[in-house]
Order: sequence, then structure tokens, then C-alpha cells
Amino acid sequence: MIDSPRIGLFLADDNLIVREGVRVLLEMEDDFEVLGTAADYDGLVAGAEATAPQVVVTDIRMPPSFAREGIDAAKEVRKRHPGTGVVILSQYDDPDYAVALLSEGAAGYAYLLKDRVAEGDQLARAVREVAAGGSMLDPKIVAALTQPVRRSDLTAAEEQLLQQVAEGTPIKAIAVAAKTTPADVATAVERLFVRLAEGLSAGDQQCLDRLKTLQQAIINREEQGESLSRLLPDGIAARLRAGGHAVGETERLNVTVLMSDIRGYSAIAERTDPSALAGQLGAHRASMNGAIHAEGGTVMQFVGDAVMAVFGAPEPSTDHADRAVMAAAGMHLAQEEVNAVFAAQQLEPFGLGIGLSTGEVAAALLGSADRVEYSLVGDTVNLTQRLQQWAAAGETVLSGPTMAALRVPVAAQELPPATVKGRAQTVRAFKIGLPELIR
Repeated sequence: MIDSPRIGLFLADDNLIVREGVRVLLEMEDDFEVLGTAADYDGLVAGAEATAPQVVVTDIRMPPSFAREGIDAAKEVRKRHPGTGVVILSQYDDPDYAVALLSEGAAGYAYLLKDRVAEGDQLARAVREVAAGGSMLDPKIVAALTQPVRRSDLTAAEEQLLQQVAEGTPIKAIAVAAKTTPADVATAVERLFVRLAEGLSAGDQQCLDRLKTLQQAIINREEQGESLSRLLPDGIAARLRAGGHAVGETERLNVTVLMSDIRGYSAIAERTDPSALAGQLGAHRASMNGAIHAEGGTVMQFVGDAVMAVFGAPEPSTDHADRAVMAAAGMHLAQEEVNAVFAAQQLEPFGLGIGLSTGEVAAALLGSADRVEYSLVGDTVNLTQRLQQWAAAGETVLSGPTMAALRVPVAAQELPPATVKGRAQTVRAFKIGLPELIR
């Protein structure tokens, strides 16, 4: 697995006891770092400006007027630094606050109730979701948004769908349970909300606005959550429906795993404005995603500057090693094009190192009713991460099994046998530069 970077946090609440209690909850997580705290609007804006956190966690009502300073301050921080995630902690389940928070879109926002943040890992999950550009609403808030427009003439299926939405169940989890696709569920949700809207009185614009806001929040949550949450990749829902696979069922596949990493990223991050860096990462991820998909690969996860992909899963293939090598070449070329754009913006280039390994893995859908992940487990995954560390910028390191599996040979330099962490025996590996990859 790829180690997650620490998430920098800034905390704001006018109540000292609440503020310190939330701080303790946050600091219990190994991947969180509280960079500072504040008790009012000015302190939050100034503190976030000084510390450049990835996520702001704030109360709603704070000095000077105890109205909605937390929401206003969070939006001001986002205005200055668009990549900053926001978690609102509130004692109010009034949906108007959620509407105010999400009025410009749900991506990167979460709204939780204070009396429920200590339940399970809700606060930690919310921080990680918004740090990755996703969103999260407390189910009680979602229920408050939908409750005013319930109708008695809904079918049993519509009632069930509305209940799942009110509970905050992700669209992809609903699709798995119903043995259909996320697109079909999204269409059903849209039809349901149109029908509910038709039942409103002509003058009840507030309820209609709430419906639109909730629908957009659900769509944004699913779209933005794709990057770091490893929800179902393309083709999984169809295989579940056709083959009867269930959550927890394991499948053995022979695949080629790809992992990439930006060389010197920590130093670049230290020298670069966080907002500019967020833009660079967005451009990098989009180009990597395109190169992987062009060769039929499945993106498993983006974590910070790292990418993990697989070839030969979920659909088995016989040429997965060749496709992975071509994808690696495409990723290097795509990054060169992105670097040219960075240079025009006077930003530092990203140098990409890639590792490839071929072998058997166990592929499975893991999770629960409200969250499902498609995961790969096995020595091949672990070896790929180690080989990636051997690749300098512009290089790709292949395992011996990957070289042997290639149908179209490539010129490569065999590396001296060496050991990697977690293995007693030496590993045979080959290094390929970009010219050899595209030859």
C-alpha cells in the first residue's frame, strides 16, 4: 500500500472546551497534524493564511456576531486557497446552514453535528473526504433536507431509494445492492427528486432549492470522491450483476500492477504556494488518468503525488504487461507536456518514477453496505511499490516476471540483483528510460 501523507488541519471554535476536545479527537489520528487554532472569524482567516492547512475544521457561530462566521470564514479561506477542504461542526440540524454551506457546490465540504462527531470515525472520515476533494453530510441533515417533501403516493421502491439517500448511502453502494449501475441509480434519484418537486406548492421555493442542493451534493460527492477513495472502478458493477459476485468474495487474477511517484515532491511542496501546488496535482492526475485509461488500465487510487493502477483487472487479459509498459511510456510523455505548461506558469516540473510488477493477486470487493472498495492484495502489489522507489525521474523499473511476460520485447538495462524491504531473496529487475519505452 502507498503511505498516506499527513493532513495539516486548522481548528476554530469559540468554546475552549469544545475546541480542545476536538483537537484531541483529531490528534488521535496518525495522519493528522493540527497546525493551529482560533476562536473567531479573524483568527480563523489569519491562521489559515499563515499555516496553509489542507483542511479547516470550524464551528458555525463565533464572534463577533455569533451568526454564521464559521461558514463565511471557511468560504473566505477557500476563496484565497481553492484546494482547502472544510469540515463544519455544528450543534444545529437546521438544513438552512447546510444549504448556505453548499450553495456554491459540495466538493471539499462536510457538515457534521457536534453531538455525533465522537461516534465511530465520522470526524476522521470527513477530514479525509474533504482533503481528497469529496464531501460528506451528516445523515440527520440529509434527512432534514428531504423530510419536508415526503409524499404518500411514492412506490415502495421510491420510498426505499429516498430512505437510502436520507441515510447518506453513496450512489455506488446503492447500485451494488440493487445489482445495477451507478448511472442507473443517479437517473432514478433524479426522477425521484423531480417527482417530489412536482408535489410542492408553487410558492414553496425554499423546499425546491433544498432539493436541488441535496441532489447536487450527492452528485458532487460521488464525482469528487473518485480520486483517493478507490470506489468501484469501471466494469465492476456490470460483473457483479452478470456473475453474481458479492462483497467479500475473492478472485485470483494474473495482472501487472503500476505505481508512480513524483521525485522530490516534498521539496517542491515546501517551495510552492499550496493553491498553485493543488492546481499542479490536478493537472498531473488528469494526465496520468488519461494515459492509463488509454491502454485499458484501471486506476486504483491517487494518494497525494502517487498513482496506483492495474492492468488485467477487473477484466482478465493476456497482454496486460505490454499494456502496462505502454501506459508507463504514455505517462512519461504526458507529464512532459504538462511540465511545459508548468514552465510557462513559472512552476517547477514534476519528474515521474514508475514501477511495474507482474504476478498473481487476490482481487476483492471489500467493505460494508455504505462503502465498497475494489482492492488488490498480494506480494505483487508490495513489490511494485519497492521497484517504483528504484526509478529515477523519467525511468520505469520492471520486475523480472514483467519482462518475461512481454509479447513485444523492449530494450532494458538489467539492474544488479538486490533485496527489497520485506523480502529475504534478491530481486531481478530491469530499468527502462523514456527513449527505450517509445522506441
